Amino acid sequence: MKIKVIIADDNSFIREGMKIILNTYEEFEVLETVNDGLEALAFCKKHEVDVALLDVRMPNMNGVEATKLITEQTKTKPLILTTFDDDEYILDAIKNGAKGYLLKNNDPEQIRDAIKSVFNGNTVMQEVVLEKIKANLGENKPESKVDISLFTERELDIMSLIAKGLSNKEISKQLFISEGTIANYISSILGKTGLNHRTQIAIYYLTGKVN
Repeated sequence: MKIKVIIADDNSFIREGMKIILNTYEEFEVLETVNDGLEALAFCKKHEVDVALLDVRMPNMNGVEATKLITEQTKTKPLILTTFDDDEYILDAIKNGAKGYLLKNNDPEQIRDAIKSVFNGNTVMQEVVLEKIKANLGENKPESKVDISLFTERELDIMSLIAKGLSNKEISKQLFISEGTIANYISSILGKTGLNHRTQIAIYYLTGKVN
């Protein structure tokens, strides 16, 4: 079964180039390319789309707004493709339900792997983008701004390491507990906060805000 994808970007050169690249991989089927978020939303509501690649800056409806509505109204998973010029949109896109935030200058193989990862239920956040979030918040290192009374000491430890960009495997090595146990802790954190994935946990840990 092929992963059904649409591409939304107001730059026709970029979206058509991306379509050509993705069509070279047998696991993808590019259903459509569109000019803005409004067109992306309309298409996702009428068709079964697995992953929507969304530019941030688009006319009529930008990628951040489209992410929110696509997440609320369809089963499509939004994946933001961006440039460093879009830093101010990162937090809003993640809060709105983006399943990934990826730079356009990545190699085709990395974009392919990101789409597959998002399709399989994972969240893709490039470390360099997470660093941008921290820089925008004025944080030199992760510092908790959450209500610590809501969480156990171990949950706070795990949230801190997630905010540093560590994977479950890396956290496992550092805390000497199994990856399965870490997954259970993360589920508990998500349940207490109402968040959906680990990237939102990182942002919550840094900002103390869930929305």
